Amino acid sequence: MNDDRDLIFSNIRKALEPLPERAPYPEWDAEMPICREHPEFAERWDLYAYKLQQVNGTPLRGLKALGEWLVAAGQTFGYCDPKLVDEVRAEPAFAGITLETEFDRARVDEYLFGITLASGAIAETGTVILKDKETSARLGALAPWTHVAILRPERLLASTAEAIASLGDDPSVIWATGPSKTADVEGILIEGVHGPGTQICCLV
Repeated sequence: MNDDRDLIFSNIRKALEPLPERAPYPEWDAEMPICREHPEFAERWDLYAYKLQQVNGTPLRGLKALGEWLVAAGQTFGYCDPKLVDEVRAEPAFAGITLETEFDRARVDEYLFGITLASGAIAETGTVILKDKETSARLGALAPWTHVAILRPERLLASTAEAIASLGDDPSVIWATGPSKTADVEGILIEGVHGPGTQICCLV
């Protein structure tokens, strides 16, 4: 076992083995989820970018824009999904940025950002979807102050209903809507407490 998380999921799988089949998702009316009215946009990405900014997230289009943003923020050392690293390094804007493809838990505080693949995104809410099976390193996505989700255009879903229908059988799915935030203490909104303080979604 690599860590306690692996041990926990291993025990869950063992407990589920005797069951004849996985319980089906409950039936629900796809018309039930209703999002607050929003402006109309010509492209789905434009709606997504608008919604992400409303929750203090950062939408970027293209690796050039991402590299320039990281350099301007002084974030020149971070983790990158091994499946994405060649594509990212090929962008000239990443010159001078060091990317590691293995997330070293012992050096967790050194990583200024983490770049992982988004399993999807929801236009009407500005949400990034991270599935356990497709996220190369969970800590790489959640531990650094800045998380960058690389989003492919075909994975941008219109609505929450579409996203629910696409859940599949992954054992763990995270929906991140902007930076981590809480208002538990005296109703004061604080970002970056339980996860990244900066959530970037980069359309590539």
